[in-house]
Amino acid sequence: MQIYPIESGNFKLDGGAMFGVVPKSIWNRTNPADSNNMIDLGARCMLIENGNRLILIDTGLGDKQSEKFFSYYYQWGNHSIDKSLAKFGFHRDDITDVFTTHLHFDHCGGCIQWNKEHTGYEPAFKNAKFWSNKEHWEWATQPNAREKASFLKENILPIEESGQLNFIERNTNQTFTNVDELGFGVLFVDGHTDKQMIPHLEYKGKKLVFTADLLPTAGHIPLPYVMGYDTRPLLTLNEKKSFLEKAADEELFLFLEHDAHNEIITVKHTEKGVRLNQTYTFDELFK
Repeated sequence: MQIYPIESGNFKLDGGAMFGVVPKSIWNRTNPADSNNMIDLGARCMLIENGNRLILIDTGLGDKQSEKFFSYYYQWGNHSIDKSLAKFGFHRDDITDVFTTHLHFDHCGGCIQWNKEHTGYEPAFKNAKFWSNKEHWEWATQPNAREKASFLKENILPIEESGQLNFIERNTNQTFTNVDELGFGVLFVDGHTDKQMIPHLEYKGKKLVFTADLLPTAGHIPLPYVMGYDTRPLLTLNEKKSFLEKAADEELFLFLEHDAHNEIITVKHTEKGVRLNQTYTFDELFK
């Protein structure tokens, strides 16, 4: 198995929304805001080469939305999925599987692109199976008013229409499921959105976790630091507590999708609770 970090593009979101009830005077120390109160975010995906499978976890925002849409998210830098794949000798047509942690636009927007005629949509990875789970798919395709702006039908429905949609079968009444076909396990969490999937992998003697929106950035480690976007913030609080305690106990390496400046971190127990231990680049750990 080989794993590669794939940078799909950086953007910004309102710092207050990203930290919920936590005052700016506190979160601004770890995630400094610009003059518009926006903080730096990444859309760091993960590529897993495992035998004849090439699995991409999440796809970032994509590029098919309108100029007005992207003006809300202050994209910066020059990253893209195509550039990042090419860096490691791959093309999007090589991808055999696209695994979506959940279907918010900043995680699955890159799954779908305009067709050549610009008259409709098509999968951006034409040879891939797309993976979600049935419960989350139903949640996303029948969205509540709070999340409707994050579940964009043009990102989601064309996956099903393509015939490339597949569902992870969840172990009934269990929060963790081994996905044998893809070679990793997933933790199901419900605080941010219903049935978000958090991949857990064994890689080069280390336990690596793709944290998605359970832990967006290193600045979100303290328990009350819960995003305003979460649908069930008190549930996030409990899920994050359990996850971080396990991460400290088992020395998990946390691969951060949304932290533009920290790729991988570890955490430790302290008198104040679980806190940041060390930060790493992917290359420092695995090359």
